[in-house]
Amino acid sequence: MAKLFSVASWNVEHFKDDPSGARIARVVDHLKAQDPDVFGLYEVEGATIFDTLVAKMPNYTFQITEGPETQEILVGVKKTLTAFITQKVEFRSGTTAMRPGQLVTVTKGGVNYPLLFLHLSSGSDPRGMGLRDDMLERAFEFRRVLDAAPGGNGPSNYLFLGDLNTMGLKYPFDRSIDPQLELRKWDQYAARAKIRMRRLVKTHDASWSNGSGSSMPDSNLDHVYAADHLQFRVFKRPLDGADANVSVRGWVDQPTTAKKDDWIAKYSDHSLLYFELRS
Repeated sequence: MAKLFSVASWNVEHFKDDPSGARIARVVDHLKAQDPDVFGLYEVEGATIFDTLVAKMPNYTFQITEGPETQEILVGVKKTLTAFITQKVEFRSGTTAMRPGQLVTVTKGGVNYPLLFLHLSSGSDPRGMGLRDDMLERAFEFRRVLDAAPGGNGPSNYLFLGDLNTMGLKYPFDRSIDPQLELRKWDQYAARAKIRMRRLVKTHDASWSNGSGSSMPDSNLDHVYAADHLQFRVFKRPLDGADANVSVRGWVDQPTTAKKDDWIAKYSDHSLLYFELRS
């Protein structure tokens, strides 16, 4: 199968100006090393981040969300690709402080590939899970909107991805919801006849870590859901050798606990997700 284009998705925790600029440079260098054709960055807080990306990655076009929220989503597309970028405010779930989604529609060989980058509500309290629940349903139902769009040529080549914050619900009286149960719900929703999507297998389940000094376990927060007819490059999972379609890159690659903690401190508590669509 031939490569169509590659995608990276990365939550860079509180990505903003630092006095020396060293962290910004490290993050951009790690992103550049993946050489994605399209990428999304989450938790962008500093205005100079945009300036640094423009200077260090001149072969990309960028767009950042705008609004009253403090953390934005920034997307970049290689200038060799044709793409249309739209800010999707409906993924705020009526809450103005939430990030809107970034819809990047890549056109390759006359075929459209809509990619929706999302940073969903965090929190294991009822409000956090409720907002996340609403936004995920909207993301899945958007597949039906795209499929019904005038001029479409069959099922849409739709994907949505990002920091979906699937952390479950903590509730008293033994009524908590485990994160795996939350994911199970959405995997079943994805498989509905009118949705026909699947969550892509990753090389590592956990993509978020608060480091060895934290009481919180490494967590499975970042995901890619894709229309079930789409094809992807295959990677191998280090744990069991099984096939995966998303490569997790970052602190998961570090050989020792000390190096993992150092990577988290220097880059982010999230590892980067990378995948390639194939024809």
